[in-house]
Amino acid sequence: MRTLTEPHAKSPKDFIEELHTLVSEAENVLSDTNSTHVGETMAALRSRLDAAQARLGELYSSAKQRTIAGAKFTDETIRTNPYQSIAVAAGVGLLVGILLGRRKD
Repeated sequence: MRTLTEPHAKSPKDFIEELHTLVSEAENVLSDTNSTHVGETMAALRSRLDAAQARLGELYSSAKQRTIAGAKFTDETIRTNPYQSIAVAAGVGLLVGILLGRRKD
């Protein structure tokens, strides 16, 4: 079983898989009320949930920073090369229009 602190659990897909594992383990603990170590297990699950929440916060922060950086780069590029940007946008619009026009036939 992987833990949330392992360094190779980097992608959002891995993070979601870890959350699914955590939820299934919690369901197993809650369904097995005769367990002698329920308190210890619940404490472990709470700590893993806290770690998962921290990891989700890190993923959100990282995605937000990358999005802002991409938007700033795009803005700078467009302001530096306005005519080329217009030409590229027109070309992309033309391509999309042609592809959608062919799709209807």
